[in-house]
Amino acid sequence: MVFQPWIHEKAVVGPFQCNCHLLVCPTTGDAAVVDPGDDSRQILQMISKAESQLGKPIQIKALLHTHAHLDHIGATRGVVEGRTEKPKILLHQGDGEIYRNLRMQAGLFGMEAHYGEPLPVDQYIEDGEVLRFGSLNLEVVHTPGHSPGGVCYRLKEDSQVGVQEQVFSGDTLFQSSIGRTDLWGGDVDTLLGSIRRRLFTMDDEIEVHPGHGDSTSIGRERRENPFLT
Repeated sequence: MVFQPWIHEKAVVGPFQCNCHLLVCPTTGDAAVVDPGDDSRQILQMISKAESQLGKPIQIKALLHTHAHLDHIGATRGVVEGRTEKPKILLHQGDGEIYRNLRMQAGLFGMEAHYGEPLPVDQYIEDGEVLRFGSLNLEVVHTPGHSPGGVCYRLKEDSQVGVQEQVFSGDTLFQSSIGRTDLWGGDVDTLLGSIRRRLFTMDDEIEVHPGHGDSTSIGRERRENPFLT
């Protein structure tokens, strides 16, 4: 059997430049989208491109949200309605109220016309839960502080499809920075505690994909992040 590695594509979407990720199991075609923040058309095109690369249809099983700020959920409705398989919407319950108030969030930026009403959440995820998409396994790591229900997704290593362990950190941890804490439900001490207890206990070499900006690693941020050193 010919080895076929997993597919990981990224699109930078919307006026807030959110990193949206597509993760695809090469054997089953099962997939997840992390943080469909804006521009559903661009995200759907990314999925179509991956289908061409894989050579068979992809089944988007779920949309995984690291939190519910508008720049991370803005294209959720568009992606669900743009796919025949109707992916499930997953979110931590701590951000349920923020999610339901998408239009109010948009109003704070004068962007009401840009966002419709959000679809209902299909499943509230919990800390420690493992989400499976074919051979891809992602552990939910609750990291409140940027928002009450903020989570990171820890992708487990799987040498059979070429996956190295990595973390999708949303707006919890950035390269040389941390998420802001002046928004709804934010708290700086809670955020710093989440990073130190939940992320900095991981191995140095683990790659970190933030919700905005460039990727980094656990070790680099432990050594050099000015908010945490």
